[in-house]
Amino acid sequence: MIVYLDNQATTPTDPRVMAAARPYYESLFGNPHSTEHDLGRASAEAVESARQDIASLIGAEPREIILTSGATEANNLAIKGAARFAGLAGPRRIITFATEHKCVLESVRDLGAEGFEPLILPVRPNGLIDLDTLEAALRTPTLLVSAMAANNETGILQDIAAIAALAHRAGALFHTDLAQAAGKIPIDVAALGIQLASISAHKIYGPKGIGALYLRRRPRVRLAPLFSGGGQERGVRSGTVPAPLAVGFGEACRLARSEMAQDSARISPLRARLADHLHALIPGLIENNAAAPHLPGALSLRFPGVRALDLIGASPGLCVSTGSACTSADIAPSYVLSAMGLSPLQAACSLRLGIGRFTSAAEIDHAAQMLADAFHHLSGGAPRQPTSTSHLAEA
Repeated sequence: MIVYLDNQATTPTDPRVMAAARPYYESLFGNPHSTEHDLGRASAEAVESARQDIASLIGAEPREIILTSGATEANNLAIKGAARFAGLAGPRRIITFATEHKCVLESVRDLGAEGFEPLILPVRPNGLIDLDTLEAALRTPTLLVSAMAANNETGILQDIAAIAALAHRAGALFHTDLAQAAGKIPIDVAALGIQLASISAHKIYGPKGIGALYLRRRPRVRLAPLFSGGGQERGVRSGTVPAPLAVGFGEACRLARSEMAQDSARISPLRARLADHLHALIPGLIENNAAAPHLPGALSLRFPGVRALDLIGASPGLCVSTGSACTSADIAPSYVLSAMGLSPLQAACSLRLGIGRFTSAAEIDHAAQMLADAFHHLSGGAPRQPTSTSHLAEA
């Protein structure tokens, strides 16, 4: 029995999404930019219908949605595009936080080589942004603040409205990575004060390879494109829009909008069930994200004295991860958990579990038993030290 509990890394494509996209691979395969003929027009109309569904998920207008290859490109486009459009004549400071996704952190750091001032602020031990620290940093004129709504490792939810308000008060643009939050919790970009936001289809049961950037139209936010081309997507993101992926993305957003409350009501008890089972079976188990609001299906668990990689190896058929899928090949401890104050060994003993739309109660029970059996097999009553990664020793 394979149990998939890695829904923060990616979600299985909903069969309804696949059904919606299939005709645009097979019979309706026209290029959406070739509107001189019927197949091109049909494809273009489907893309625009999808854009409407994507926009509706976050309370945006369709013309504020720029289709990209995913949230990584959208994050790069938002941060680098805003900085390069503004140039060095005005504020140069760009602020983000130590627990952001790698593509945000690296985008901000990259701009340091172009004359901007990257500033990566710490977070509190509960994973939340310290608003006083941010307010103090904003006393220096700032071009942009980027803060993710829901963390990709812990699922911790930030107070986006408060962060955006501080940024606006200081005259800075505000960008948020919504890849983990959109479709799982209600988002209204206007009400929250968001000017730039990134979304990914494959985090909400849509296809891999497509995402979107929300680019506020009024007052207008301007970006410099990342690369040159035919000027598609309002001149911001050139390249042929992949109509099947766009249609699948739109259907995933439509389903998320209509079923969000239903999904949350089913997933939250499953998360509680898994946590309760594991606490009963494993003395000393700790939830790293217990002290802050978090996504309905997100669990970050610390198994005392047993490395997460060993637990995964001893749990065949259980699909979980140690952290972000973008950095899972790295043997270093999770930088997110380290930023929250965990020691290297504590971070190395932590697993990320993500419950999703298709997770069943039987799978939850099976996963809990597998992890408990693996833990007791590996623990031997004493912490297990890494054999080849001495940097994981308890600090």
